[in-house]
Amino acid sequence: MVNQVKKMLATLLILTVTTDVGLIENNTYRYEHTKEALHNPMMGFSPDADDKEAVGENTLVYVDVTFRELEPQEGMYDFDAIIRDNNLEEWKAKRKKVVFRFLCDDPGDEEHMDIPDWLYEKTKDGTFYDMDYGKGYSPDYENKTFIKEHEKAIHALGNKFGQDNFFCYIELGSLGHWGEWHVKYDEGIERFPSEKIALLYIKPYIDAFPKARLLMRRPFKAVTTYKMGVYNDMTGAVEDTNEWISWIKKGGKYTDPKKPYLLKAYPDIWDESPVGGEFTSSISMRNMLTTNLDRTLRLIKKSHMTFIGPKCLEADKEAIQYPQAYNDILKSIGYQYAVSKCTTKYNKMEGTLSLTLTFENTGVAPMYFSWKAFAYLYSEDGTIIKKQAFDLDLTKITQNKTQTVTTKFEDTALMETLLTVGVGIENPETNTAEVYLNMEAEREGCIYKLYE
Repeated sequence: MVNQVKKMLATLLILTVTTDVGLIENNTYRYEHTKEALHNPMMGFSPDADDKEAVGENTLVYVDVTFRELEPQEGMYDFDAIIRDNNLEEWKAKRKKVVFRFLCDDPGDEEHMDIPDWLYEKTKDGTFYDMDYGKGYSPDYENKTFIKEHEKAIHALGNKFGQDNFFCYIELGSLGHWGEWHVKYDEGIERFPSEKIALLYIKPYIDAFPKARLLMRRPFKAVTTYKMGVYNDMTGAVEDTNEWISWIKKGGKYTDPKKPYLLKAYPDIWDESPVGGEFTSSISMRNMLTTNLDRTLRLIKKSHMTFIGPKCLEADKEAIQYPQAYNDILKSIGYQYAVSKCTTKYNKMEGTLSLTLTFENTGVAPMYFSWKAFAYLYSEDGTIIKKQAFDLDLTKITQNKTQTVTTKFEDTALMETLLTVGVGIENPETNTAEVYLNMEAEREGCIYKLYE
């Protein structure tokens, strides 16, 4: 009869190891992974913030702001319009985070400028263009007045949005078409500025957004110097993505400026810094999500992406049209933390409970912000009566890595009523568990029951 019980417990992945005269009870529990896609904080898809239906359950929203929108009159910043048009109060209340990019040149269908009129009057040395990218105006990025006013604009943005990590990922735009750090100089546009000048556009971001993670379009020298991430706006395109990955792995040369500058190798950048970007517009979404879905997944995993947007799978469109692709891609982005093993030692004589947990990350990247994992004790009525943090750095648990940690509860009275032990990862801003774990276990919100 005892052997039959043990076999039944083994099928549930619950193993009783030893019992010492009923005074010390040791148990080991193991957990399988879930097949469900997880909408977790600071990772996944980042649709445009002004499209509520597209955002859905996603925890990230994308916001870009042009110089013209930010400062229509010199020294007067239109933050009210930025907040209103992008639903920022609602997204902050729902604890979503922002992927942000500042633009000075956003090609469009009509002749226009993305810098304010007052700044154009002060400079007037850029280039109006009409080409296959669209129509627009490319400023002269070496103009000293333009550099000075840009610095003031970034600091104004930082004073407004850089005091916490609501704006958690900042893609350093500012230079080039779409803020992608390139200009189509063969259309008569002034070539990209020197590396020395480009640094003058980088430094203001570092001061303005100290609590955010910064990303650049290519692995320029500043990426390694300041431990930034990178973003790929050609996600899904084979040749472009492979070239971009080769820059990260081996370095290279950036030839848009008059004097080319080096791209510095930063192998395994994703272990320390985030990787983002959006899907390419050169291939249809249908193609990437059906015929070539396997290829798309390989490129995303190879890139170790934490977020994709604003061109991404939207909750009210692709999520409905291509549910399998939506699920598979979301499972291929960012961190996927889980507890793979839990060992307990209950000493009835001492009134202590020791927990040893093995945390693992089945995702392609870690979390890049320092959140803590906690163990919770529940009373008989389901109330949390005690919690303790694990000595665990989630940012160091990178792809396929594990870390084993132990914590000990010491309270005889609590042991008398203890029914359930749980685990969760808490948002330090709210002190509540907000991360879904990649494990099959009963849960209450984002607290997973390890055993009863």
